[in-house]
Amino acid sequence: MRLLLAVLMMVVLAPVASAAPATPTARCEFIPTPDNPAARPVQPPSAVVPARGTVKVTIVTNYGVVGANLDRANAPCGVENFAHLARSWFYSMSQCWRLTDTTRLGVLQCGDIYRAEEGGPGYRFADEVTGKETYPRGTIAYGNQGPGTNGSEFFIVHSFANIAPNYTVMGHVTYGMDTLDRIVKAGIVPQPDGLLDGLPKKPVRILHVLAH
Repeated sequence: MRLLLAVLMMVVLAPVASAAPATPTARCEFIPTPDNPAARPVQPPSAVVPARGTVKVTIVTNYGVVGANLDRANAPCGVENFAHLARSWFYSMSQCWRLTDTTRLGVLQCGDIYRAEEGGPGYRFADEVTGKETYPRGTIAYGNQGPGTNGSEFFIVHSFANIAPNYTVMGHVTYGMDTLDRIVKAGIVPQPDGLLDGLPKKPVRILHVLAH
C-alpha cells in the first residue's frame, strides 16, 4: 500500500512539460488575375503562412550562384510566395529581362516569364511595407506595377536603389554578389536615349531556384 501511495505521489508531483510555443502565422490573400493568367502551371500558396523564421534560397544562374536569406517576419506572404514558386519550378529556366545601372537605380529584375513585367503566376497579393524601407546593395524585393500587384517579379539590388519605399523587401543576399557584378560588367543593350536600363547584353538565365 505504501509503495502504491509513493508511486501516485510521484505521478501527481511530477513537473508537467510545457507545450512548445506556437509559431506565429499571418493570413494572406492571393487574388486570381484572370486577365493575366499564369504563365506556367502553378497554384496559389496557402492562405495561412508562418510569420517567423528564415527561408534560405539559392538562385542558380548562367553567371553563377546567388544565395540569400528571406525573412518571414518582415514579409510573411511575400517570402512564402517566393518559396512556393521556387518549389513549383516556376522560376526554373526563366530569364531576367531588365538590368539597370543608373545614378538612381542599380537592379537586376527577374521573375517574369515572357518579358519584362509580363508573365506572372496568375494571382496577385498585397504589399508588405512600412514606408521606412530602404534598398541597399544585396536587397531582394518584389517588383510591382502599382499597389497590391505583387506576383512573381522580383529584383536584386547590385549597387543601390534610390526609390520610394513601395516595394516589399523579402531579404538580402548572403553570398554571390560577385555574380551580380559579372552580370553588370557584361553590359546592357544600348537604349536610344543612352539610358542604361534594358536587356542585359548577354542573356541572364535562371536555371533553378532552391528554397530550403
